[in-house]
Order: sequence, then structure tokens, then C-alpha cells
Amino acid sequence: MFVHLLDGTYELFRAYFGFPFRTAPDGTEVGAVYGLLNTTLSLLRDPQLTHIAAATDTVIESFRNDMYDGYKTGVGVPEDLMGQFGLAERAFQALGVTVWGMIDFEADDAMATGAHRFSPQADRVILVSPDKDLTQCVSGRHVVTFDRRQNVMLDADGVVAKFGVAPASIPDYLALVGDSADGIPGIPAWGAKSSSTVLGHYGHLEFIPADPANWEVKVRGAARLSKNLNERQEEALLFRELTTLRRDAPVSRNLEEIAWQGVRRTEYQSLCSELGFRNPPSVHRWDPET
Repeated sequence: MFVHLLDGTYELFRAYFGFPFRTAPDGTEVGAVYGLLNTTLSLLRDPQLTHIAAATDTVIESFRNDMYDGYKTGVGVPEDLMGQFGLAERAFQALGVTVWGMIDFEADDAMATGAHRFSPQADRVILVSPDKDLTQCVSGRHVVTFDRRQNVMLDADGVVAKFGVAPASIPDYLALVGDSADGIPGIPAWGAKSSSTVLGHYGHLEFIPADPANWEVKVRGAARLSKNLNERQEEALLFRELTTLRRDAPVSRNLEEIAWQGVRRTEYQSLCSELGFRNPPSVHRWDPET
């Protein structure tokens, strides 16, 4: 049994920038939704796919915005893309994909929760997203991430090879190097190489000795790195909390709820008609009703 957990928000963004614009009869921009239908149907071709859910950000802001003023917001997201968020959830539902729409939490939290909840019962959980935040959920070869655009799958060894740290250290790593996509600045002077070297040895922020003379690894500029971390320890711990995905998001309680039963043909045809898709992506290969 292979459980696919799809980063629905990322898929919508990817479709927005990867497919031509097109408008519905009422003038609404719907090109990203059309692209989303295409790419999701492509994923549903996988013969190993038995269970699937798409996590979406129904709203951009989350509880993390209350924790840190600089955290990402919807500022800068194109208005005609924002207008397709709700339509994207309807598109997933029409394809028979269970939707986990997040309001207080984020889509990544939903995926982390799903991975934690369903991994004991699944042969493999595949987190379909290139988001480095999600690599903290990776476990051996049992829970993996998959970047569809690059066709790259990361297991635990792959995470270490790419970032220099184990999956459990990813929140610490992001706290140090920062994550511009989420508005997290990181700690000054701490780059990818220094962070991976130190965390590769110590694992977590609190285990890094305050005195660089006691470091058991050699890092260029250790004195400056240590000084910055010591002076900004509270910030670093806050950033780690922000980058740590939650495992208590409101998602499906059991696997039966996310079992894929095929495209909901009537709902799919109705949505395509409403949005003016005269030649909608074909579903005949996946629809059990045909």
C-alpha cells in the first residue's frame, strides 16, 4: 500500500507558472486549475497509488504568523492565483482526491501529520513536494519526499547527502541558514556548509557547545559563528519552532478516508463545464465508470 500525500498549494503554484492563462466564461482566471487537473491526473496514473490526499492552504496565514511578525503572508501572491485556491480544492475533489484544507495550520503540517499517522500501516508514504521543510519527516526508505518536477526522491540517506544532516536535524538546519520562502532570516554568518558541519556532528542547537574551543569539528570562522549563535540563541530556538512541522493538524483519521476510488465523473464534467474547459484533460484511463 502506497500512500501519496500531495502538496496541493505547491502544485497550484507550479501550474500557475507552468501553464498558459485561460479564463472561465465569467472572466475568472482558471489556467492554474486546468494545469492542476493535468498534473494530478498524471500522478494518478501510477499503478502503485492506492491512497492519496492533497494538503492545501485554504488561507496563507497560519498560527506561525502570531509567533513571528516576519513570517510569510499572502503579500506578493498574484491576485488571479489567490482567486484559484478554492477552485483548486474543488478540482482535487472532482478527481476523487481527499482534500485537507488548512486554515490555522499549513499544508506542510497536514502532510507531516498524515505521514506520522499512516506510516505504520503503509508500505511507503510518499510526500509529493520539493519543499525542504518536509525532509524532516523522512524515515529510512519508508517515508520519502518526491520532487515531481526534478524526478528526485529523497530517502534518509538522500537527505543526508543533500543537506549534510539527518532528517531530525532539518528544523535546526533551517533555523541557522534561514528560509526565505517562509520569511525566516536565519542566524548571521551561518551558511549551508557551516550549519551542516556543526549539526552533522551535534544534531541539535542545544547540543552545540557555547565555547567554540570545545567544538569537536573544524569550521572556518568558528568564533564569529559561535558569538552570533550565543547572542541570538532565543531567535534560533524560535526559528526552529517555526520550521518544525506539527503532527496534530486536522486530517483524515483512517486510511479508508483517503483511499482513491477513481475520478468523480459527474462532478468532474460539471466543474470543467463551469470553467469553460471545452477540451478538458481526459480521464478515461483512470475513471472506473468508463
